[in-house]
Amino acid sequence: MAAVRPIVIYSRKSKFTGKGESIENQIEMCRQYIRLQFGDDAAERALVYEDEGFSGGTLERPQFKRMMADAKEKNFRAIVVYRLDRISRNIGDFAKLIEQLNRMKIDFISIKEQFDTSSPMGRAMMYISSVFSQLERETIAERIRDNMHELSKTGRWLGGNTPTGYESESVSHVTIDGKTKRACKLKILPEEIGVVKLIYDKFLETGSLTKTETYLLQNGYTTKNGKQFTRFAVKGILSNPVYLIADEFAYDYLTKNHVDLFAEQSDFDGVHGIMAYNRTLQQPGRAHQIKPMEEWIVSVGKHQGVIEGKAWVKVQTILERNKSKSYRKPRSNVALLSGLLVCGNCGEYMRPKMSQRRNIKGETIYTYLCSMKERSRGHVCNMKNCNGNMLDADIIEQLKHLSEDGSDFIRQLEQSKRALLGNRQSYDEEISKLETEIAANEEEIKGLVSALGKSSGTSAESYIMQKIDELHEKGEGLKRHLAELKELTSSHALADIEFDLLAQMLSTFKDTVDKMTVEQKRAAIRTFVKEIIWDGRDAHVVLFGSEYEYEFPKTPAGIGKQVAGSKTEENLEGAAEGGLAEPSGEDSK
Repeated sequence: MAAVRPIVIYSRKSKFTGKGESIENQIEMCRQYIRLQFGDDAAERALVYEDEGFSGGTLERPQFKRMMADAKEKNFRAIVVYRLDRISRNIGDFAKLIEQLNRMKIDFISIKEQFDTSSPMGRAMMYISSVFSQLERETIAERIRDNMHELSKTGRWLGGNTPTGYESESVSHVTIDGKTKRACKLKILPEEIGVVKLIYDKFLETGSLTKTETYLLQNGYTTKNGKQFTRFAVKGILSNPVYLIADEFAYDYLTKNHVDLFAEQSDFDGVHGIMAYNRTLQQPGRAHQIKPMEEWIVSVGKHQGVIEGKAWVKVQTILERNKSKSYRKPRSNVALLSGLLVCGNCGEYMRPKMSQRRNIKGETIYTYLCSMKERSRGHVCNMKNCNGNMLDADIIEQLKHLSEDGSDFIRQLEQSKRALLGNRQSYDEEISKLETEIAANEEEIKGLVSALGKSSGTSAESYIMQKIDELHEKGEGLKRHLAELKELTSSHALADIEFDLLAQMLSTFKDTVDKMTVEQKRAAIRTFVKEIIWDGRDAHVVLFGSEYEYEFPKTPAGIGKQVAGSKTEENLEGAAEGGLAEPSGEDSK
């Protein structure tokens, strides 16, 4: 008997809200439709793919892409959506999708519009409807832009994180009809704006983001959030038009770059700053991108500008010139510990620095140096560099020893696994006990419900209702505890598998590592090593897999204080508790 082809439910919502056609509501309505058209079994077996927080303007959505990939392997019977625009509002994307589904002989059903591609009329009506969906999308986009145009005329601050040097200030005014309206504008913070002016001065002096960053680090300047400056933070301030004074240079620059300017030349008074709307492209899970200037909507703001137009334009010219410099391809990097090795003094990552020299084996000689030491030119951190060639080779040798029978790490791995199995046995007993209690509690509630019918209208009725409520609350608590324990035991089951895989990979590491490529060695090291902390003399290796983090050699006194508050702190504390130490090298390593 041929396997029944599964039916798929797809749902999408642009924002994470509980209003309107929620993901859950879409799925339930699609399931009801499948139940009516294809039967209960098909409805229960239906596969569900859901994207929440994604626009219908593009098909670049994780669950949609996964569904289309699965469609090639699982031979779907049909894809069911609540409404046509849940798939796409773009007519081009939609047409290609329908053609692709037709080639795979997969029907497409939209229950709201009652379209079904299994019939010619259904296919024709679906294309017509998708045209209107795209029209609706473009109308919404045009409406949003019209609103931005109106807002830009006011020069208001629309909210969000204020730029360095400013804070948001609420202002109000009375309209012609007597109503009071509130809005926000930017107000200068003298201390912060002084740092902004310094950044512009230093960049104009050096012409370099790196040198400007170094100066800020060496002199202890911090960002609005109290963090140390990076090149990216410096560039963000230098390229932000909010600091630009609206003068003749600003007007010429903006008009030459064809921005959508909502201000007259007379508005450029040499005092106020510039407000640029629609300047960034914001996407979930991605860094904000600056849009082309042709898409900006610009006006003169209500706030005071701080950087003269001539200076601001010169800064943009330098940034553009630096950006256009030819890219130098880096030399081949053979270092193995990038992204794992951190400075025990400041907690920043240490990066490899290649030299022109070679050792007796013909290998390029390189060292690891603290990135904060490099950026601050030794003012914030002065951690001693370490010999990269020797450290990489020593780490490989130490990992080879870990696989030997009777090694400390293998013993601790086995102890952790036994402890885990013991805990899981006690959890299983507790789960069984809870399931018995829940069943007894539900039986008691059923008995009281039966008694409630007989005592209706009597004084016992309120007592029984109260008792039922108490038992219901107790049962909910028991169920929550049961769910927590089951989740815990399932994670233990995964951990059990991880222990076995780790031990298995270690057993082959010793014989295969010398034959691996640089990329394969890096991947293998990351399988076992969580982090490596360099203290200026020794490298302390924190491994995955033990009850506490296993570390060698033992953390020297004081290093925990040096990295307190850094990303390595919790690893060092766990490693120190492990108490297992094995020397990994002398001063040169």
